[in-house]
Amino acid sequence: MNLKGMTWDHPRGFDPVVAASNAYAATTDVQVSWDKRSLQAFADAPILDLAERYDFIVLDHPHVGQIAESGALLPLDSNIDAAASLGGSAESYVWNGQVWAYAIDAACQMAAYRPDLKAPLPKTWEAFLAPDAAKFRPLTPLLPVDAFDMFMTLVAGRGEEDMPLNTEKFVTDKNGLYALNILRALYNLGPDEQADMNPIAVLEAMSTTDDFACSPCLFGYVNYARPNFRDHQIAYFDLPLCEGYDRPRGILGGAGIGVSAKTKEPEAAKAFAKWITSAPVQSGLYLQNNGQPANRHTWIEQGSNPEVAGFFKGGFHTIDNAWTRPRDVWFLGFVDDVCEIFPSFFRKAIPAETFLGQINALFQKHVQKDT
Repeated sequence: MNLKGMTWDHPRGFDPVVAASNAYAATTDVQVSWDKRSLQAFADAPILDLAERYDFIVLDHPHVGQIAESGALLPLDSNIDAAASLGGSAESYVWNGQVWAYAIDAACQMAAYRPDLKAPLPKTWEAFLAPDAAKFRPLTPLLPVDAFDMFMTLVAGRGEEDMPLNTEKFVTDKNGLYALNILRALYNLGPDEQADMNPIAVLEAMSTTDDFACSPCLFGYVNYARPNFRDHQIAYFDLPLCEGYDRPRGILGGAGIGVSAKTKEPEAAKAFAKWITSAPVQSGLYLQNNGQPANRHTWIEQGSNPEVAGFFKGGFHTIDNAWTRPRDVWFLGFVDDVCEIFPSFFRKAIPAETFLGQINALFQKHVQKDT
């Protein structure tokens, strides 16, 4: 039996599913082959289109509202192991009481640094507003989607997790302006190229040059914490806190594996999806082949493994307090529109008050369209 899957183009997304599929084929009659799409396509490509051509789709959880409405994927076994979930990873694929994917990969926004450079680490976001903030030598991924995710993380870090605020405003003025001012400070502390950089580009720069000592907010990748993956090892630490608040609220990332509603072998496909996300596979083959498991027990165990403790131990508290962004049908279109205008906030120095008004106007457009 031959099945086909689509994942995303990075060693973390591709290598572990291929290795696991090869092992599965050795003990069953199920052969699973994999294609990969870019990280941007991972966030943007319509799941309905992919479901026409693939039995499995590795996907981002903000798509679940659209998935439930479109019928692109099959609902899966709802008996998920909440004790194995990390920072709400498993629950993020549940919509209207049904499970639309199993968590296969876990990530969130966390802070990264170069231990060998011995620069100070920021404990609060307000530290980046101080006159001596350059001492942190930061590099921040401010590609529009990452900038907007960080905007929401900063707002959530001040206790405003229930977004949207109402049908008129996405967030409160006070917290929205706070977030935009921190983002502008980080842009001004680094090169202009930050506005074109995603987390991988930042981690590449940090691990192959000595130009930057930390990145205060990016989606973490375990690969860069491994010895010899790049010239220099990266380690992770808790996201800075907003002054007066005691929990880091990084946006949950990661990926889930869903089964196409068009598959000709639904039971075999569901069985494979359940197997590859099981604890033994996540802690074994998946982890050993550049994977970043979604299993909580794996993260705890690997916190004492010196080869990867810089990621699993350094980032555990942040991911265990991760925040799940909206997954409603209107949200993805809203994000697309906000991303169109975010570069101008940095490069044209649009006042924070004006830009927050633009965000709220786009929010109103999408909420009214989908209600």
